[in-house]
Amino acid sequence: MTEILSYDSAESGVPSGRPVVEHPSWAALKQAVEAVRPAQSADGSIDFTAEGAPTPDAVRAEIERVRAALDDLSPLLPHDAEYHRALSADLLRWADDGFGVPDFLDSLLAFQPARAREDGLQHLVVFPMYTQNGNPDRNLEALVLRMVWPDWLAELERDRYDNPLFCGITFEDFTPGYDTHSAVLFPETVAVREAPERFSWGGIFCDREAARFRRVVEAACEVTGLEVPPEARELLADQQRCQETFVLWDMVHDRTHSHGDLPFDPFMIKQRQPFWMYGLEELRCDLTAFHEGARLAADGYPQGLDVQHAVLLERLFRFPVTGERRRNYDGLGGQLLFAYLHQHEALRWRDNQLSIDWDRAREVTGRLREEIEGLYRAGIDRPKIVHWLKAYELVSTYLAPHPGSTWAKGPDALDLSLPPRKLVDEVLPDEFPLSMFYEALAKKLRTVIASTEGITAAPAGQAAA
Repeated sequence: MTEILSYDSAESGVPSGRPVVEHPSWAALKQAVEAVRPAQSADGSIDFTAEGAPTPDAVRAEIERVRAALDDLSPLLPHDAEYHRALSADLLRWADDGFGVPDFLDSLLAFQPARAREDGLQHLVVFPMYTQNGNPDRNLEALVLRMVWPDWLAELERDRYDNPLFCGITFEDFTPGYDTHSAVLFPETVAVREAPERFSWGGIFCDREAARFRRVVEAACEVTGLEVPPEARELLADQQRCQETFVLWDMVHDRTHSHGDLPFDPFMIKQRQPFWMYGLEELRCDLTAFHEGARLAADGYPQGLDVQHAVLLERLFRFPVTGERRRNYDGLGGQLLFAYLHQHEALRWRDNQLSIDWDRAREVTGRLREEIEGLYRAGIDRPKIVHWLKAYELVSTYLAPHPGSTWAKGPDALDLSLPPRKLVDEVLPDEFPLSMFYEALAKKLRTVIASTEGITAAPAGQAAA
């Protein structure tokens, strides 16, 4: 092992040589996990009576291969030792219990990456889990990741944007559940017997976010003829710079969910609401990051202007045309930003070419943030259904609702004797359809967006692969 991978310090686990994924035991672990995954059901269990199912002994042999490889690799990552011991025990218990619905709560609680956010620190992670925007089933997944935590970011988190649970991470390697559009590692996706009282970390893969941003925005600029400022052009050309931009953006975005005037559960995970409420919440957090980008730029942080460019270009180009149209709340937020800029003359589409007045766009984007913040401040004094209607009014001021919408007809068209959660059933799957501009753009970018599935980082200054 030490001939293949050496470390500066057994305490930190930061590699001075080649990465963990180059150790032969990683390949063995990954192969064993990939042998188990096809046999699993949606809930992670294995039905041995199904046609073509492997035998219990065959699956147990693969699990033992995972545990043996873990024994080889764990000494290389001493900061994960407690987690790896709990993981090995959870794997063994799953096998001893006959491969029913997996329960990896003990190892999930033992995995605490936010306690040691050290730039370059590696982690080896194995969980039965679904991957957001990826595989919806709780299959066994394995991945090696690396922490992104440069000194300037650590300073900002400590002094201005306290977010002790946030982890910026990049991929080293992964099993098929991450060969998808998924760019997050969240503890709530793991199969457990009961949810912990609170989660203690959350990871965002900034390399995937940066790589797909670069590819899609470059294509969108070419399709629309948009000229971007030199600073934005330099950002698009630099993968490393983009990664650090997204880590900063995500860190501010994430903490904003629990800061400010919040008339409802900030993450809205315990409530059933119309999807435009989720869209406004995600947009509010992004526009807060945009606002903080201006403050950081004024204080001499070049990353601040990068965040502003990234928020505008990502929201305007990738969000509205990515994913299915069914309750696509991120897409809604991007559509709203575009329409707001257009209707306030910061953005124009003339002669088949898109142009943006970048100074005015910054000013107008700030106004949209103020409108959403005003909605939130007033929301605490309103009943829930009134708040939802006011939010609908804000969105529909700038976006045309579907002509068949019941909500668009106003409160008289809704059965207000029903509890609010039942009124969500009256929301159309695509309550705010794409504009003609975005319908055309979606067709032109469809192949490019599909090509970003499973994308990871490319060397700085090169196109993402």
